[in-house]
Amino acid sequence: MSKRPIKFGTDGWLAGIADGYTFESVRYCAQGTADYLHASGLAARGMIVGYDMRFLSEEFAQAVAEVLAGNGIPVFLADHAAPTPVLSYNILPRRAAGGIWITASHNPPTDSGYKLRSDYGGAAAPETLELVERRIAAAQESDRVEYTDFDAGVRQGLIQLFDPDGPYEEQLARLIDVNPIKQAGLRIVADPMWGVGQGWFTRLLGGGATVIKEIHGERNPLFPGMVRPEPIASNLVGLLEAIEPFGADAGLANDGDADRVGFADEHGQFVNQLQVYALLAYYMLGVRGLRGPLVRSISSTVMANKLAAHYDVPVYETGVGFKYVAPKMIETNALIGGEESGGFAFANHIPERDGILAGLYLLDLMVRTGKRPSQLIETLFDLVGPHYYDRVDREMPPERKAEVVERVAAAEPTHIAGLKVVEIDRSDGFRYVLEDGQWALIRFSGTEPVIRVYCEVTAEQRVSAVLAEGLAIAGLEA
Repeated sequence: MSKRPIKFGTDGWLAGIADGYTFESVRYCAQGTADYLHASGLAARGMIVGYDMRFLSEEFAQAVAEVLAGNGIPVFLADHAAPTPVLSYNILPRRAAGGIWITASHNPPTDSGYKLRSDYGGAAAPETLELVERRIAAAQESDRVEYTDFDAGVRQGLIQLFDPDGPYEEQLARLIDVNPIKQAGLRIVADPMWGVGQGWFTRLLGGGATVIKEIHGERNPLFPGMVRPEPIASNLVGLLEAIEPFGADAGLANDGDADRVGFADEHGQFVNQLQVYALLAYYMLGVRGLRGPLVRSISSTVMANKLAAHYDVPVYETGVGFKYVAPKMIETNALIGGEESGGFAFANHIPERDGILAGLYLLDLMVRTGKRPSQLIETLFDLVGPHYYDRVDREMPPERKAEVVERVAAAEPTHIAGLKVVEIDRSDGFRYVLEDGQWALIRFSGTEPVIRVYCEVTAEQRVSAVLAEGLAIAGLEA
């Protein structure tokens, strides 16, 4: 039986555990990565390997370490499950060639993943991933995997276990003074969503007047009570319901590998991802008085563009995924980079989503302004006007995908929900730029038989109509 091709999506390769994601396929990934490192002259610098709290994650990480060591590549293997931003930062002080994280991030519990990071601590660029994919395919074709026994690799010094937490905490201390937050007397509900973010906000903010109440703070690979550990409203019922009884000032959530952040106000209302991007940009530009470019994916908020105009800084748009956002941040020396998924990266750090640092910055915004989240949204809307966002994901039979893609590609709507279509941008999906900067976007998942329709408009009552017409363009019912 032919082996399934391994393709990297917006952030790594994802597949179902014991289905496409097996020890055999993970070893092929590691072999392809090793071959790429040797061909690029990077092998001697070694690779960091880390993992999350999903089923068999540590065993898959060990398999990766065995293959890299078998190819003569030094491996620095995390000695415990750790957040993606914690692992990614460690690439820099170790001057490693990059990192491999065993994590499926916010995907369902049946999945695992293989994320590849470059030596700058961010997602590998698309051209790098393409080269690695070719090496993986060649390893599959030749059925070639070189590996060494784990204990032998340790004895030979090719595999070294290390604690990644310390260097990351030292980096946080350079980026933000958490003492004002600790002494502010805030009451915060934190939801790590059964993932590797557990304990981090308590660890960083404990010991002062601020109180952190953590829920879902233990390992459970089934992620009970949620479809997937993605920090959006439908998966955060427990967090939202805990806020008012606790008398909390806000709620924070991290996804399964803690590279994304979710935010809730003092009333237990979810603050959507586009609003969070705008709040973080306002925090940097308007509250801290910093200046620098903003980078956003095309599915993120146009509030970034309006804030950039207000504070006289440039804004750059990219395709969806940090494999596009990270290189653009490096190229432009950006102040902040973000995407619709709730992932944000910051200047003087790594060009990598960091849900822990983003959460700290949101709390610092509250402390510096003396405002709760609902009041911050009012301040934001006073600056840029009200903006409303939503998204629908619709599964479709795989055999229909080509037909639906063709239908959307052929569509040339002049209006959507009564709003004039100013431009159709086909750079990454099909984005319909509407009047007054509003927009709708249709994209197809590269890894699942899923179509996604997004919109951002300036009147709340338009949201459902725009999404319905987006589905109609694809020939699907709302």
